[in-house]
Amino acid sequence: MITFFFIIIYLGPMVLMMIVMCVQIKCFHEIITIGYNVYHSYDLPWFRTLSWYFLLCVNYFFYGETVTDYFFTLVQREEPLRILSKYHRFISFALYLTGFCMFVLSLVKKHYRLQFYMFGWTHVTLLIVVTQSHLIIHNLFEGMIWFIVPISCVICNDIMAYMFGFFFGRTPLIKLSPKKTWEGFIGGFFATVLFGLLLSYVMSGYRCFTCPVEFNNDTNSFTVDCEPSELFQLQEYNIPVVLQSVVGWKTVRMYPFQIHSIALSTFASLIGPFGGFFASGFKRAFKIKDFANTIPGHGGIMDRFDCQYLMATFVNVYIASFIRGPNPSKLIQQFLTLRPDQQLHIFNTLKAHLVDKGVI
Repeated sequence: MITFFFIIIYLGPMVLMMIVMCVQIKCFHEIITIGYNVYHSYDLPWFRTLSWYFLLCVNYFFYGETVTDYFFTLVQREEPLRILSKYHRFISFALYLTGFCMFVLSLVKKHYRLQFYMFGWTHVTLLIVVTQSHLIIHNLFEGMIWFIVPISCVICNDIMAYMFGFFFGRTPLIKLSPKKTWEGFIGGFFATVLFGLLLSYVMSGYRCFTCPVEFNNDTNSFTVDCEPSELFQLQEYNIPVVLQSVVGWKTVRMYPFQIHSIALSTFASLIGPFGGFFASGFKRAFKIKDFANTIPGHGGIMDRFDCQYLMATFVNVYIASFIRGPNPSKLIQQFLTLRPDQQLHIFNTLKAHLVDKGVI
């Protein structure tokens, strides 16, 4: 599995995006199948058809939003894409409304309650799986390092918590997972933070990992090449006086991203496992051992991604809160699509603002 992970990273961000989508579809299938079996909904009219139809609608909405947001130049250049982009949300709503009407028309007297159970089951599954897998793709487009480091931290924590628990575990951590111990939980935390610092240091030196995915108009292709931002340029930091006597250094050179990696690895170690506990509680509620038997010895795909989805949401929120700022190139692209009179109005407003500031 780790070898396969390295191979898909080597293939680049677009292949990774397709892999994420395939994983999302498989996770959705596993959870829907559980609902189908648990509630014995074999006689429900249109249930499976509607579930997959809603999956299609939600993916159309999210991927359309992503393409418009990140590849605005490409969308504006192609007439069909420009029309789809302009009316994207209306089309998405119309598609969903069609499914909603189909569900209402499929209601039959003897299955009312069960049909609404499954309608809710489908939508909660979409919220958990599709929304969060879409956030993974958003993180990926910000730079592969925002995809690889969080995922690797979750994997490292899973392995190291098991190792520390196996050799030193004595104190049970939580009843939902009897094999989890405090020793494994704490040992996994320190090992993951150290791993995150080392991995971030190695990856921060490569543009292919740190640069966002962009569309190049000259080559008509997606590129991952840029001048590294300040996050990925070595800086000198003063070590706190208390620690100087311990480590013997007054300053240390490191990438600013490494400081952010501490927050990522801390979340992966302390909060990320609760995604696994949630999945354990879910499986116990319905008396199943695994979500599926897709991977021999590991259960289903969802068994491997329960913590990853929670991690993806945190990374997306973290980037939006502490990292991402206004994108000048994106603003210019949008500015160029306006009518000349609108462009002139913005130009005059900006000029007056800069004059007031004393810049010009």
